[in-house]
Amino acid sequence: MREKIVEIIVYLMGELRNNIPLGEIDLSVLTNSGYTPTEISTAFSWLYEKIDLGENLVKEISKSSPHSHRVLHDAERMVFTPEAHGYLIQLRELGLISEEDIEAVIDRVMLADYVTAGTQETKSIVASILLESEDSRGFGSRMMFNGKDTIH
Repeated sequence: MREKIVEIIVYLMGELRNNIPLGEIDLSVLTNSGYTPTEISTAFSWLYEKIDLGENLVKEISKSSPHSHRVLHDAERMVFTPEAHGYLIQLRELGLISEEDIEAVIDRVMLADYVTAGTQETKSIVASILLESEDSRGFGSRMMFNGKDTIH
């Protein structure tokens, strides 16, 4: 479920980048793609919590190298599929993850001793970084909803 929430967040951030206000985003695209109202509400909750806490939705791009990308080492390239690496670049370009987050994903994959890390494995690790980091702050918030919870 966490991976689906990140997919929704990626969609919402893409729409925001296209200057579409949050209230005017066409959610039928998401429901037609099979996402549940709970998953959509959880993604919106994540966005609203970031806004409420005064955090930037978009991570800062390094001022010294705004157009550079992390190049994978030969050993990392053997583990990450090109699609998984492209997914990380996409998230970075959307501003959802920072260079440090990319390093954390790469470290987790390499330490977990994956033979191959595809997009699905990468999505799972990114979801844990994005969604669990909020819980570790101890604000008492709940990022994951129960089956019938919604945001009004």
